[in-house]
Amino acid sequence: MSTDRIEKEVLLKAPLERVWRAISDAEEFGRWFGVRFDGPFRAGVAVTGVMTPTAVDADVAKAQEPYAGLADVWHIEAVEPQRRLAYRWHPYGAEEGLDLTDEPTTLVEFTLEDTADGVLLRIVESGFDALPAERRGPAFEGNSEGWAAQTNLVRKYLELSERV
Repeated sequence: MSTDRIEKEVLLKAPLERVWRAISDAEEFGRWFGVRFDGPFRAGVAVTGVMTPTAVDADVAKAQEPYAGLADVWHIEAVEPQRRLAYRWHPYGAEEGLDLTDEPTTLVEFTLEDTADGVLLRIVESGFDALPAERRGPAFEGNSEGWAAQTNLVRKYLELSERV
C-alpha cells in the first residue's frame, strides 16, 4: 500500500458534460464538496476556499460544521475540459493557526473517463511522502477518509440535481 498517494473511483450515472460541470465549476464543486470559493477554477490561478458545510448530505454537513469558516488556498494546476482538473493544496490535518507557507503541497487530480455504464471519476491525491513526518500520517488518513466521503457526495449531488 502506497503512503504517497490516495486513489478513489466512483462511477457516475450522468452525462460527461454534466459531471465535468460538477467538478470544474467552482460554485457547483463547492456545493457538494463543502467549500465556497472566491473565484473560478482557471489554470495558473490560486483560489481561496472557505469551508461551508455541504448542502447534499446532512450527516456530512454536521461533520464539516466544526471547520466552517476555515480557509485555505488551492493552486489550480490544470483545467482540461471534460477530462481533468488538478490543483495543489495543503492537505487535511493542519492545526488552526499553523503556518504552512513553507510546507510542500499535495497534488489532487480529478480525471474523467466516459464509459458505456457512465462516467468514471478518478480522484488521486499524491505527494504525502514529502510532508513533514508529524503531519504525513494524519493528513494521509484524514484525506483518505475524506475522499471516500467526497465520492459519495458528488454521486449524490448529481443524482439530486437530475431530479430538480
